[in-house]
Amino acid sequence: MCNFVPEMDIFAQTPIQSILFLILYGVTGVMPLFAAVYLLLRRGNAFAPDITPPVRLRRWAASFFAMSALGHVWWLLFYFRFRNFHSVDDVLHSASYVAIVVFDCVALLTTLAGTLLSMLQDRRRRVWPVFVALIPFMALGGVCMVKPSQAIMFIASLYIQLLYVLFTVYMVFAVRGYGRWLNDNYADLENKKVWLSQVVTLVCLLLFILYFLVDSILFMYLMHFTEIVLFSLLLWRVETLPQLDGIPMSEALPLSGSMATEEADSASTSKTAEAPAVLAKAEAPAVSAMAQAPDVPPQKQLASATPINIDIDQIEQQLKEHCVATQLYLQHDLTLQELAQTIGTNRSYLSLYFSRQGITYNIYINNLRINYFISRYQEAARAGRPVIAQQLASDSGYRSYSTFSLAFKQRMGQSVTAWMRETGE
Repeated sequence: MCNFVPEMDIFAQTPIQSILFLILYGVTGVMPLFAAVYLLLRRGNAFAPDITPPVRLRRWAASFFAMSALGHVWWLLFYFRFRNFHSVDDVLHSASYVAIVVFDCVALLTTLAGTLLSMLQDRRRRVWPVFVALIPFMALGGVCMVKPSQAIMFIASLYIQLLYVLFTVYMVFAVRGYGRWLNDNYADLENKKVWLSQVVTLVCLLLFILYFLVDSILFMYLMHFTEIVLFSLLLWRVETLPQLDGIPMSEALPLSGSMATEEADSASTSKTAEAPAVLAKAEAPAVSAMAQAPDVPPQKQLASATPINIDIDQIEQQLKEHCVATQLYLQHDLTLQELAQTIGTNRSYLSLYFSRQGITYNIYINNLRINYFISRYQEAARAGRPVIAQQLASDSGYRSYSTFSLAFKQRMGQSVTAWMRETGE
C-alpha cells in the first residue's frame, strides 16, 4: 500500500514468477475497482436484498476501494519506471517515490477511517481530525521531496504507524460504546454489531506495519492474498450493516399530565397479561414501580430549566397494555423508538425508565420473547406436539436462531438444547 520497495525483488524472479505476481497484483487492483463501482452505481443490495445500508457508509467504502485501486495503478507505473533507476537508493531519494508514498498513505488512511467511523451509527463522527493529524506526515514528506533524507523518512514512518495505533485504540473504545448503545435501543442485534470493524482495523494496522518492516517477495504474495480477503470482508460488512437511527439530543415531550390521566383511566379498564407461573425460577429483572420518578439530566430538560419527571407507574402500565398484552414484542426488528411511539412517549424517557429498573431495552424485549418461547414450548410438550426450536424462535420474534440462542443462554444459564432436554425429562 504505502511502501513499494519490497516488491522490487520481483525483477530477480523468473519470467513465470513475475507474470504470476503481476496477475495477483492485477486482481488485487481490479477487485476494489469493481467494489467501488458497485457501491456507487448499484442502488440495490446484491448481498442482502432486505437490508438497506447507510448511504454515508457506502460512499466512504467506495472511496476507500477507489483509492486502493488507484494505488495499485500508480505503483504499477512506478514499478516499470524503476527500471530506469540504478539502485534502491536512487528510488528512495526520488521525489516521485516520496510523493506516491505520501499521497497513498493519506488517501488510504483517510478513506479507511471514514469507512470505519461510518459503521458506528450512534452518532455522526467526523473524519477531518484524521486528515488534520496527517498534516505533519505530509509536511515531512514535502521536506523529503526537497531534500531527501533517510532519517526524515524514518521519522515519518514512525509517525504514521503511531497515528494508526492511536486510531485503532480509539476504534476499540468507540465500538464498545456503540455496542452499549445498540443494547439500549435494539432487541435484534443480528448484523448490527460492528466487532468486525475492530478486526478490519487491526488487520489493516498489521499489514501497514509489516509493509515497512518486511522485505520478502514471499511475504508480498501473502500480503496480496490477504488484501483479497480483506476487501471481500469489508464489502460484505458494508452491505449487511442496516441503516439505524441515532438518538437526537432533543425529542418530543413525554406524556403530559392530562394525557397521563386519560391514558391511566383507559388502561385501568384494559386487561393486562401476566407472566406465566412456570417462569418463576427464571424470572428476569422486574419491570415495576420500585423507583421514584427521577429527574431527567440537564441536557434533557426544557428550555425553561424546569425539571421533567417521568411517571414510572404510567410507563409500566403502558408497556403492559401496548407491548405485553398485544404481544408487540414478537415483531421482528422492534426498536426502542417504535415501542416508545406505541405507548405515547419518546425513547429518551423510555430508555431512562429501563435504566431505573436496572435493565436495558434489549434485556426487556428478550425476556418477553424468551418467556413466550418457554410458554409455547411447554404447551406443546404437554399436548405431545413436536416442536422445531428454530421455527418457534422465529415465532418468538427472532430473525436469527444464533441471536436467540445467545439471548436464551444469557437468560436461562444453559443452552436451548440442554433446557429442552431437561424440560422433556
